[in-house]
Amino acid sequence: MVCRMFRLETEVDKTRRDLLRARLRETNSTLSPVLRALRGTPAEEHRPLHLWIMDEDDTLAGGLVGYTWTTWLHVNLLWVDGRHRGHGLGSRLLTEAEHRAATERDCTAARLETWDFQAPGFYTKLGYTVVCAIEDYPPGVTEYTLTKALG
Repeated sequence: MVCRMFRLETEVDKTRRDLLRARLRETNSTLSPVLRALRGTPAEEHRPLHLWIMDEDDTLAGGLVGYTWTTWLHVNLLWVDGRHRGHGLGSRLLTEAEHRAATERDCTAARLETWDFQAPGFYTKLGYTVVCAIEDYPPGVTEYTLTKALG
């Protein structure tokens, strides 16, 4: 009989985090032929996609921060200053990101998350479909995941 002792540690450790990420990547590549085929290709890399809109005073009026991976655009952040809302800047940012992802990076779909008090209606008007709703994340709020086919 083999008896093993383990020690649980809780500190933040970037070296171990990177090791864990590498080992998980190896395991995923072993188990998934799709992920294995991506290894070493440009599509494997997360490529940042950032767009900024500046106003006449050269102040940030809005922006979009995301990245592309494989054939997907992931939108992490989309914000427009309250003074400039209602003038189509959010739509312009999202449409431009989708266009660049599709034409320059061969993306075929986009995804994003938003909370119920933010902009789910805005995204559905632009062709996004709710694929997931998580209630009480955080408590009292619903988080939605939305996707859209590009092209």
